[in-house]
Amino acid sequence: MTERLYYTDSYCDRFSARAVERVTWDGHPAVVLDRTAFYPTSGGQPADQGTLGGIAVVDVAVREEDGDVIHVLEQALPETDTEIEGVVDWPRRFDHMQQHTGQHILSAAFEQVLNADTVGFHLGTEMSTVDLDVARLDPEALKPVEELANQVIWENRPITTRLVGTPSPSKGHSDGTPSPSKGHADGTEELATLPLRRPPAVEGPVRLVEVAGFDLNPCGGTHVAHAGEIGLIKIVNLNYRGNETRVEFLCGGRALRDYQAKNGMVNRLTAMLTVGYWELDQAVERVQAEAKELRHDLRKARTRLLEVEANELARSAPYLLEGHSDGAQAGSSAYRVVSKVCEQRQPGELRALAQELARFPHMVALLASVGQRTDLCFARAEEADLDVAALLKEACAELGGKGGGRPHLAQGSAPVTDAAQVNAILAGILSRLGVHMP
Repeated sequence: MTERLYYTDSYCDRFSARAVERVTWDGHPAVVLDRTAFYPTSGGQPADQGTLGGIAVVDVAVREEDGDVIHVLEQALPETDTEIEGVVDWPRRFDHMQQHTGQHILSAAFEQVLNADTVGFHLGTEMSTVDLDVARLDPEALKPVEELANQVIWENRPITTRLVGTPSPSKGHSDGTPSPSKGHADGTEELATLPLRRPPAVEGPVRLVEVAGFDLNPCGGTHVAHAGEIGLIKIVNLNYRGNETRVEFLCGGRALRDYQAKNGMVNRLTAMLTVGYWELDQAVERVQAEAKELRHDLRKARTRLLEVEANELARSAPYLLEGHSDGAQAGSSAYRVVSKVCEQRQPGELRALAQELARFPHMVALLASVGQRTDLCFARAEEADLDVAALLKEACAELGGKGGGRPHLAQGSAPVTDAAQVNAILAGILSRLGVHMP
């Protein structure tokens, strides 16, 4: 089985090893080494990246059948390379150490302050999360948890690892390596007496990570040696997921970058609104109120403009009898027809104009708007004995679109964007009805 150097030294980012097996993993060349400092994807923590013999390591996984660590490579190592130099991407490794150790401290703080147990952990590329066994965690309850976690960091408590379940004394070496001295035969007695935050999920030797005087937890991940290296823990969001609450948090460099981005945004907003940051909420409320009033005024103005436009269109629409265009007086079979193709009008605005026209006696409105597509809206006055839904379906069929509605109001759309073609189709419909526009 591959010797895992990160178990005893998370700070090891350079090492030499011997290639013991060359394999293919998910279609990519890969290699098994006799020893490695590369952490494989496990326990909610992503794999390390870096290089082996100058070739990029794109993934690291554990082969279940024998526990060997598989290093997936960008390209195959030369067959002549037996002794290989490995370099771990240190900024990525240290970021993971900050986030993972921060999770230990944050989870312990949740347990101590709120009696909330962590049931899940994920270390993402931008954000880390813990899932708590609390249905709806009150946001106000986060402050004492966050303060306790950061107090542990600022006290710079030492963080140590050790193995239990192997021949070793109860304390072992400070770096977590087994001691050759006499100890428990299998370590199970010692393990049963320890105040673990959660029971181990594996059989055999158990690796424990201890934040001095605060938390003791089984874990195989990489961690900092002193809590102060985490810098800061900041909870940034809550998501409610059934009987659990997902807590999003940031540690160390991620927390700094988040603060820099948000502080920059606050400064830009205060400059735009000419207020201090402490007045931002009031300024935003004021802007929202003004915007609401302006939207109300705009709706009134648009309604008035539609009324004016409808009046102008209605005045230019003569009475037409079936088969005639001589301006005869209105009768039971007469219509007043407005047929118009607009440009870049929204469907809602087109509908409002058609409904406004339908207020006029004997009026039939056949409206269309051409933009990225063609929108149509047909409407008629109550006393106009005409089924505009049937007319609209006919127009949509010719334009390759679809639509529907009721006899007095119908809407549809089509992919055609040629205004002349739409005008010709509307004119053809009116002609088949015996209506000939002057």
